[in-house]
Amino acid sequence: MDSLLKKFFASSLLTSITLLLLGLLLIFQSEVTIITISYIIGAILIALGILGIIKFIRSLNNDYKEELNIVYGVVTIILGILVIKNPHAIASVLPIVIGIGIVINSATKLQYAFELKTINNSLWKSTLIISIISTIFGVILLFNPFKGAVFITKIIGILIALYAILDIISTFSIRNNVIEINKTIEKSVVDAEVIEEEVAEDKKSSTKKKKVTKSNKDTKKGDK
Repeated sequence: MDSLLKKFFASSLLTSITLLLLGLLLIFQSEVTIITISYIIGAILIALGILGIIKFIRSLNNDYKEELNIVYGVVTIILGILVIKNPHAIASVLPIVIGIGIVINSATKLQYAFELKTINNSLWKSTLIISIISTIFGVILLFNPFKGAVFITKIIGILIALYAILDIISTFSIRNNVIEINKTIEKSVVDAEVIEEEVAEDKKSSTKKKKVTKSNKDTKKGDK
């Protein structure tokens, strides 16, 4: 496989493992996980807001002042503080964000399944089924029909963990399939090169035979 495919599979696998860990944490440590995530997101927002204000202050001595930075900084800091003060509010936003990501990723795998079908690869059925199930999980998270903070957090955790497991299986299946395809292509190229070499050798030997035959005829004529 080339470096691009290796990066794709490594990135996909890392994302799936991260989501699996997040899912397990949401299942078994719902309260702590939600609060921790909220604090992290809040701290990031506050840090970004402070950076925006610093950029604005630095631009005061310049002819061109970046007024939007002060607005961006203040709004972002306020959002960060709100997220930290209301850590459970993130429980209603988290499934939407993760749901969108799952649907996008599943759509990519779904497209790959149809591409496998066009080349009559048997792997397309399992890839299609996993993609459809993953898409359903994403849609459920996106529309979030559950009620209750603790219950919804555990359900989100279960869905994320199941999706991550399915995605890991799908990633390895696709990886192995790509490896087999590459091996087949490489073998075909090698076989083609061997055939070309054999044809070239046959042409050379045929040319030599013709030269020898012509030389023998010329010798016979000279003897006469």
